[in-house]
Amino acid sequence: MAKKTQKQRILNDLKGGLYITPMDALKEHGCFRLAAVVCDLRKEGHNIIKKSNGKKYATYYLKNENWI
Repeated sequence: MAKKTQKQRILNDLKGGLYITPMDALKEHGCFRLAAVVCDLRKEGHNIIKKSNGKKYATYYLKNENWI
């Protein structure tokens, strides 16, 4: 079985309902550029939402199409 890429692992976290910050991505997946990974995932058609809380970083989550 092939090792999953950072992008695949981050997508699995998002699909699992997790919110992810750049610090989470660095700690859990060794990913220094979460925004770039999110950009690639969006280009693939994933509906990833960016939530800004007024700090210097964003939180990302995957919008579930079944939500109202």
